[in-house]
Amino acid sequence: MNRGERAASRHYLLRGYRILGANVHAGGYEIDLIARRGTRLVFVEVKERSRETYGGGVGAVNSEKRRRVRRAAASWLQAHPEAAALEIRFEVAAVSGGRVERLEFADDDSRREWRERPFR
Repeated sequence: MNRGERAASRHYLLRGYRILGANVHAGGYEIDLIARRGTRLVFVEVKERSRETYGGGVGAVNSEKRRRVRRAAASWLQAHPEAAALEIRFEVAAVSGGRVERLEFADDDSRREWRERPFR
């Protein structure tokens, strides 16, 4: 795990999540973190940036990267049928200056790229 992934992992752990996997390869792609809290399962793309230029970490996760994360998650879920009943979420964890900002992938990329809402 790189520094940004460690910071994001710590962020999720402090909020009651268990880290099920880090740098998980599935379906020919990689998922940076897989975290679970209760019935919520989160697939996380972590981006660390030293500066907020060009959209920071969030700006680095374009529609192609989101598609890859979803494909990797679908592969992982096929291999883990016990997770089928869980609430599935996709998030980007943007790490900058030791601060972690989480944003959920939108349900439909054609309407909005990111859904901003408070996290628990």
